[in-house]
Amino acid sequence: MADLIEHLREGLPAEAILTDPDVTASYAHDMASFCAAGRPAVVVLPRTVEQVRHVMRTATALRVPVVPQGARTGLSGAANASDGCIVLSLVKMDRILEIDPVDRVAVVEPGVVNAALSRAVAEAGLFYPPDPSSWEQCTIGGNIGTASGGLCCVKYGVTAEYVLGLDVVLADGRLLTTGRRTAKGVAGYDLTRLFVGSEGSLGVVVRAVLALRPAPPQQLALAAEFPGVAAAGEAVRQIMARGHAPSLLELMDGTTIRAVNAMARMGLPESTEALLLAAFDTPDPAADLAAVAELCTAAGASQVVPAEDAAESELLLQARRIALTALETLRPATMIDDVCVPRSRLADMLEGTAAIARKYGLTIGVCAHAGDGNTHPVVCFDPADADEARRARESFDAIMALGLELGGTITGEHGVGVLKKEWLARELGPVGLEIQRGIKAVLDPHGLLNPGKVLDL
Repeated sequence: MADLIEHLREGLPAEAILTDPDVTASYAHDMASFCAAGRPAVVVLPRTVEQVRHVMRTATALRVPVVPQGARTGLSGAANASDGCIVLSLVKMDRILEIDPVDRVAVVEPGVVNAALSRAVAEAGLFYPPDPSSWEQCTIGGNIGTASGGLCCVKYGVTAEYVLGLDVVLADGRLLTTGRRTAKGVAGYDLTRLFVGSEGSLGVVVRAVLALRPAPPQQLALAAEFPGVAAAGEAVRQIMARGHAPSLLELMDGTTIRAVNAMARMGLPESTEALLLAAFDTPDPAADLAAVAELCTAAGASQVVPAEDAAESELLLQARRIALTALETLRPATMIDDVCVPRSRLADMLEGTAAIARKYGLTIGVCAHAGDGNTHPVVCFDPADADEARRARESFDAIMALGLELGGTITGEHGVGVLKKEWLARELGPVGLEIQRGIKAVLDPHGLLNPGKVLDL
C-alpha cells in the first residue's frame, strides 16, 4: 500500500489521492443489486490525460488492478471496486473542449454530465440525442462504457452511433487515438466501436468526439390506454410497420401504472393494463399523432388522449418519467433488468414476465422503450427477507432466459458488469467468447482493467 501511494504521488497532486477508508468505501459500488464489491486500496481523481497515464503506468508496474468509474449510476455492477484496487474516478475531467456547429461535433472529457452537454449544445442550436434516465447525473464516459440508450433511441439511436472518435489510455499507459471527426471514415478496423460498451475493461476513455444533430422541433405526445399488453404490442407493431418515426414510444404495464397512480394520483383508470406513450418531433406532429391514434384504436385501445401543446405533452410523459420511482415505493429494494427483444415479441416478453412474477410470488413491473424492444422489468423485493431475495434473483435469471428464448439480448443499454457476466457466454457462444477473450488479452495482458467484469480471463 505504501509503495503504491508513493508511486502515485510522483505524478498526482495530493488532493487527487484519497486513502481514508471511510471515503474510499463510498466509491465501492454503483447502483446495482446482487453485485459483490470489494474494498479499494485508493481512489484517484485525475484532472489530466497525463495523470491518467501515470496511474495506468503505476498500476502495470506494480500489477495493481484498476476500476474506472464515472458517476456510478450504472445498474450492472460494472463500476464496483475489487479488493486492493485503484478506483480511477474520472468525474473531475469534466470539460467540454469544443462545440463545432459546422462539423456538428462536440469534443468532451469523460466526466462531462450528459445533461450539461445537452444544454450546452442546445445553445448552439444542436442536439445530442442519447438521453439515459439518469442524464442529470450520469457522465459521457460512463455512457460510452456501457453503450447506454434512453427514451429517444427509437428514432435517434444509442450512444454508439454518436461516438466518432476516442482518446483511450491503455493498460500500460500508452495513449491510443481512434476514429475521426469527419462525417465519413473507414480507415482500418473500427476500434472506436470496440471500446464503446467495453465497461472500462479494455482501456480508459479520456476524450471523446461526439456527433451532433440539428435541434428538432418541439415534440407532441399522446397516451393510449389498453386493456392488455397484447393489444398494446399490436399497436407497436403497426406503428413501426407503417413507417412512422416517433421520437419516443414507451410502454408501461398494469403493475407500473398502478404504482404511478398510487404515488402521483395521476388518475389513470385501474382497468388499464398497458399504457403506450408516443411522441413526434416532426414538422407536423399533430398529423403524425392522429395517424398513430387511429392505429392504437384499431389495435384495441380503450382511450387515446393526444396533447395539444408542449405543456400537455410533458404532463402525459410524466407518468413514464416517474415509473421507476413509483415502483421503488412498493418494496424496500428493486432490481432493474434490461432485456431487449425484437419489437414483434414485445407482448410475449411482457406476458412472460407477468407469468414469472406469479410463479415466484413477486411484484414485477415493466416499463419499456417499446419502439426498440428494450424492456426494463423491475423486480420489487425485500433484501432482509432471505427467501424473497432468493426468489428475486431467480426471477431475474428467468427473465433473462425468456429474453434469449424470444430472440433477444441480455442487455440493451445497462451493460454486463458483474450482474450478467455468467449469461454473456450463453448469448455469445463458445467462438464469440473465445474471440472476445483474445481481444481482452491483447489490450490488457495482465488483466488489470476492471477485473471480474464482463469477461473472466
